[in-house]
Amino acid sequence: MVTGPIVDSGLVLLREAGSVWSWDGEVPMPADERNTRLADARAAVTMIADRVDHDFLDAAPHLQIVANVAVGYDNIDVAACRERNVVVTNTPGVLADATADLAMSLLLMITRRLGEGERLIRSGEPWKWNMFMLLGTSIRGRRLGIVGMGDIGTALADRAQAFGMEIVYHNRSEVDPAIAARLGAERVELDELLATSDVVSLNCPYSDDTQHLIDAHALATMKPAAFLVNTARGPIVDEAALAGALSANIIAGAALDVFENEPEVHPALLELDNVVLVPHLGSATVETRGAMADLAARNVAAVLAGRPPITPVGATQPDDD
Repeated sequence: MVTGPIVDSGLVLLREAGSVWSWDGEVPMPADERNTRLADARAAVTMIADRVDHDFLDAAPHLQIVANVAVGYDNIDVAACRERNVVVTNTPGVLADATADLAMSLLLMITRRLGEGERLIRSGEPWKWNMFMLLGTSIRGRRLGIVGMGDIGTALADRAQAFGMEIVYHNRSEVDPAIAARLGAERVELDELLATSDVVSLNCPYSDDTQHLIDAHALATMKPAAFLVNTARGPIVDEAALAGALSANIIAGAALDVFENEPEVHPALLELDNVVLVPHLGSATVETRGAMADLAARNVAAVLAGRPPITPVGATQPDDD
């Protein structure tokens, strides 16, 4: 059972492993339909919007694998799956570059006020070039603080270094010394990162430990001229606190690809000019989405054939989203 549309190449691989049923609706699959399809399913290919919990698993007595089409798997109760000998897999590696590209794009959009400029043109309001119109901020020589220095955080650091940015990071562990040396990246505590960075990028996984990691206190710790970029998971940021901080100019701006109650966005954010908002596009390239679907399908094929999964996940979160 596939809980949402995936690219054709993934479906082809799945059909080589067994019969396939997929939900192609534009709205989430109704629970009764899901449970009916799960009754005979040996494999479920899930999306980040799907909650795989005890109710899901109760409806799937023959389930052998849940293949999540994402790197993060905070939507899955991994412990409950392990209790039932259900393998959980994700899609690491294949989306790091695409997500880092988007994070860098958002960083440039917010620091150079490109969203405001695009909205001005589309509004039809008259404008005339002058030396003070929509002045942005240069990022060369500025400090980028990366929270979560896994594959995506490292790929972002590569891009930021090419733009002349200084890199610091906060992570549960030190990164490979060779990578740190190449990037000139220094590991610092979170409070120091927040207080000294000109741009803070969130690339960490969502968990109980990172719920509202960026709250009113964290925002007040940041520089008044600093910017926040989030391409990880929405609930890492307290959106109400962020809206208040942006309104009060506690920080200069924010760029968000993910939201706390996705697809809803805090109404106050929609009214602000100093925020860029895009609808969860981190992995949204043809090449990347195809690679994600194919990797999920190859995990399914391996497990159903009695082979080890290619990218299994454990009971802990990955280093990045």
